[in-house]
Amino acid sequence: MLERRYAGAGGKEESIRSTRTLLSHEAERALLVGVELRGQHSSWSLEDSLDELALLAQTAGLCVVGRATQHLETINPATYIGKGKLQELVDLAAITPYDVVLFDVELSPTQQRNLEDSFTARVLDRTALILDIFAAHARTREGALQVELAQYEYRLPRLTRQWTHLSRQGVGGVGLRGPGETQLESDRREIRRRIAHLRRDLEEVRAQRELHRQRRREAAVSTVAIVGYTNAGKSTLLNALSGAGVLVEDKLFATLDPTTRRVQLAGGREVLFTDTVGFIQKLPTTLVSAFHATLEEIIEADLLVHVIDITSPVVAGQCRAVADTLKEIGADHIPMVTALNKIDRLDSPERVSELLAQFPNSVGISALTGQGIDQLIQRVSDALAEQMVDVVARLPYSAGDLIALIHRYGAIHSEEQRADSVIIRGQVPPNLIGALERFLESG
Repeated sequence: MLERRYAGAGGKEESIRSTRTLLSHEAERALLVGVELRGQHSSWSLEDSLDELALLAQTAGLCVVGRATQHLETINPATYIGKGKLQELVDLAAITPYDVVLFDVELSPTQQRNLEDSFTARVLDRTALILDIFAAHARTREGALQVELAQYEYRLPRLTRQWTHLSRQGVGGVGLRGPGETQLESDRREIRRRIAHLRRDLEEVRAQRELHRQRRREAAVSTVAIVGYTNAGKSTLLNALSGAGVLVEDKLFATLDPTTRRVQLAGGREVLFTDTVGFIQKLPTTLVSAFHATLEEIIEADLLVHVIDITSPVVAGQCRAVADTLKEIGADHIPMVTALNKIDRLDSPERVSELLAQFPNSVGISALTGQGIDQLIQRVSDALAEQMVDVVARLPYSAGDLIALIHRYGAIHSEEQRADSVIIRGQVPPNLIGALERFLESG
């Protein structure tokens, strides 16, 4: 792995590695900064967004010591916040010391460089913080590759010209380095090579995932993707459905890598449920791009189960963030069942009924206690049944593999044994029609 140290924005030496280089001390003190533009409409209030940023900071091991807000007509292109507010925050360090200034947006490279020139503390934006958390929670090679790619793509435009004085004649052979090339230019070229390498590795991962999906399609296995805002209870739900043993913590992005488990629905039909990475507002575009191989598990699903933490004070904003992300990745057309999670924390059944009425095709559940899980399984069964195709198939006994697939993944209404064949009337998943085509009969 590339471990070259370079001058980051503001001249501070940093390491370009897929490890937790940004937040190196658990007890570092963070000052949160948020800005609201006048006339800007959002599902999130400024304070709610900063509350979430504080949770992200705590997940990363930071200690939040204060927060600052500003209402602006327009963003300052040089420093994001106004000059007066910037000086106020610089002076604040004498009263409330802090090690990190954490902005609730993605700063431009110029803004970050100018801010670090003003502060003695390090400056991080929301994207850098999320990338750091992802790096800490990536437990598989695929997850590590995706995070590392996102980190490099984020860091590349933020390299500074701190080393331009190191201009020197090329070494190492003709054509390998031009005369007068700076260390910065060399680093950029090396990082671009690493990005290209990571993309090739991830393309292999993507091909492997596609192979697995193709095998599932050939086996007529329907897939259900569990989606939702981070920490809504997706992993807890998968555990409740399948006993998967997925890590469950009360933290944002506690689980990062997708987990797929087989679940038996009502009537005995088996489907695959996949727990996917949680969404979040202001999801960095670098993450959406880098995690394309993982997000394809959502795109290729037959059905989505949207898990909502119904007790969240910003539930509307979280639902909007999920809807926006599904649209961004091209999954907004997939049928969906909504699971209103954590109803065990609500004060009355009447309140549950009120909330169910607000969300179409929804089921109230508690993934923790198991309440409502049977109803959710039935709702998923019904939703998948709507996609099933009515068939009448005459299959020879030699096609035992197809007969077994119909029994396992279809719904059989009647089965008539003949001397040389069996006639099955029922419903099958759409991806089984191709294999059955030559055995289908009318009526």
